[in-house]
Amino acid sequence: MKLYPGAVSVLDVQATLGECPVWSARENVLYFADILAPAIHRFDPASGAHSVLPMPEHTGCFGLRAGGGFVAAMRSGVFLLDAAGRVERKVGDNPTDPAQSRFNDGRVDPWGRFWCGTIWQPRDRPAGVLCRLDPDLSFRVVAGDVLVSNGLAFAPGRDRMYHSDTPNHVLYAYPLDPTTGEPGSRAMLKRFPQGQGRPDGAAVDSEGCYWSALFDGGRVVRLSPAGELLAEIPLPVRWPTMVAFGGPDLKTLFITSSRENRSEAELAQYPQSGNLFAVTVDVAGRVEPCFAG
Repeated sequence: MKLYPGAVSVLDVQATLGECPVWSARENVLYFADILAPAIHRFDPASGAHSVLPMPEHTGCFGLRAGGGFVAAMRSGVFLLDAAGRVERKVGDNPTDPAQSRFNDGRVDPWGRFWCGTIWQPRDRPAGVLCRLDPDLSFRVVAGDVLVSNGLAFAPGRDRMYHSDTPNHVLYAYPLDPTTGEPGSRAMLKRFPQGQGRPDGAAVDSEGCYWSALFDGGRVVRLSPAGELLAEIPLPVRWPTMVAFGGPDLKTLFITSSRENRSEAELAQYPQSGNLFAVTVDVAGRVEPCFAG
């Protein structure tokens, strides 16, 4: 197993719940969300410039649109936004109860469709769902039976989708029809040991390996397509949330983190919680697709 040097803080943002880093190859900047602020942040690693786009609702995830702007999954539903983050229109409702759930992790797939999953906040039953917005703006529930939808990523061959249920420590794999992108039945790929971190947000590299932020585990892991542990990246915080490949060669791994519900003692021990981190890795990621609608 390869052990990378620890990631370093590149933006002292102290987000309450940093999430959904997305590299824009068009702009050479990183966008990411603070779900609870709520806001979308824009960070230019080359200049250090940082700006914030306030959002009207808790914003779990978003994708870049091919024509500019964003598609974003908020608490009440999915919205199209302009480049300044202003709402243009609502295109889908939260199919679960917005009083008890919000959208969480998601991303655009290789076919230009936007996937987004919900978190069931009472945690008393697996009522979270995974939804998809197609370029024609049709919106539907594709899968369910999770507490917290997370870890969504797609294999380079367009033949597999990954999806995790964070509180249950489970990573699933769905076969995909390489032509249509329609998923088959899920199978458990890996169950993470209790007490060593829970699988949160993730990304797949150009070799088809899966990089997962282990929430409450203080590290990022690289897994083979068979679920074998290949590499680890230690972090100076315990609560990483998601990763994204960026930089000119797509070999910079950006990592968001959380400080939500942390005690004063925990924050004193991990004062960089909520910051944006980065580390250079030796395998490139892939350009993030844009939503085609």
